[in-house]
Amino acid sequence: HSLFQSMDYSEDPAQIAEWAPLLIEGRDPNQLVAATHSVIGTDVNFGEITRQLVQNLTTKDNFDLQLSSEGRGLKQNADKSWTVTIADLANGEKERTVDAKFVFIGAGGASLPLLQASGIPEGDVYGGFPVGGQFLVTDNPEVVKQHVNKAYGQAEVGAPPMSVPHLDARRIDGKEVLLFGPFATFSTKFLKNGSLWDLLGATTTDNVVPMMQVGLDNFNLVQYLIEQVMLTDEDRFAELKKYYPTAKQEDWKLITAGQRVQIIKKDPEKGGRLQFGTEVVSSADSSLAALLGASPGASTAAPIMLNVLEEVFADKVAGEWNAKLKEIIPSYGTKLNGNVAATHQELTYTSQSLKLHLPQAPQTNAPAGDESVTMPKQDDIANIEL
Repeated sequence: HSLFQSMDYSEDPAQIAEWAPLLIEGRDPNQLVAATHSVIGTDVNFGEITRQLVQNLTTKDNFDLQLSSEGRGLKQNADKSWTVTIADLANGEKERTVDAKFVFIGAGGASLPLLQASGIPEGDVYGGFPVGGQFLVTDNPEVVKQHVNKAYGQAEVGAPPMSVPHLDARRIDGKEVLLFGPFATFSTKFLKNGSLWDLLGATTTDNVVPMMQVGLDNFNLVQYLIEQVMLTDEDRFAELKKYYPTAKQEDWKLITAGQRVQIIKKDPEKGGRLQFGTEVVSSADSSLAALLGASPGASTAAPIMLNVLEEVFADKVAGEWNAKLKEIIPSYGTKLNGNVAATHQELTYTSQSLKLHLPQAPQTNAPAGDESVTMPKQDDIANIEL
């Protein structure tokens, strides 16, 4: 992959210790170790990015931000528009309606019930399986300052891909911390502060069989969740020590991160299939789209929304919107994988814009016929990105 051009690989404990000291300190010298390393990238506070984007949008015409509001219902009108029922949670749950030509449902775990409420047939084949996540966290400055990396391992044999353990340096609201996890939890809630009836409420005659079939076909996942729910504090700390051998239990506390709803989809051959990742579901008339599932992280929001635009507004994306999209995302429409020159150009532009480490120059010449990417001038950057 073109993105791996500047990645280093080592099986030398001394080299790995230079990259991430906590991974090697106190480890058995006879244990075989290996790691890849890249200086490209940074931690991103997507909450802060969201606040800045919304603050900018509030200065625009035709934008209205309604907080403490909960979608309660969707009804399609004769002209293909939608009437959305919204409850004002800050005002005694008083309900009102909003009419819209297009509706996007991006409500996390609540997306599935809202999609079902819309009544579009495209939503009938979906169910959901809720899984929560917990992390061990430390803010001990003596520990935190020794690990300025994101160190990812591999899932245990038989464990699902969402269980990949990682020891992450994070900056949360200006405070530097380390996180280790995830540890799975189970609840029938679709949201962290949802209802215990969420799972039952989203179970219908259309998806009950696929959901039961997934349970029968994914015994390893069921076993994994049972084992995770049964973990003690000592068990979780033992997992941490596999990555940080000299960790002290008193430095760490357990936090609940959030709730995700994995996609269960009707399958003509298996009856039902459990899907990891996200999927965009849209109505045949392109008047409504919903985002289901759980992504690896908030960084997937941009490509997901581009997918929504391409699926629902295909004519506009190919026409009048195309130039603006390329202004915002210079590499839009360019396949970077296999295109070494364009990948390096994009990474360099991003790194310069965000004042990050610059990527190493490609080790090989770019293949003939590579498509170049026209980057905006540095003076224009403030107009199109944070």
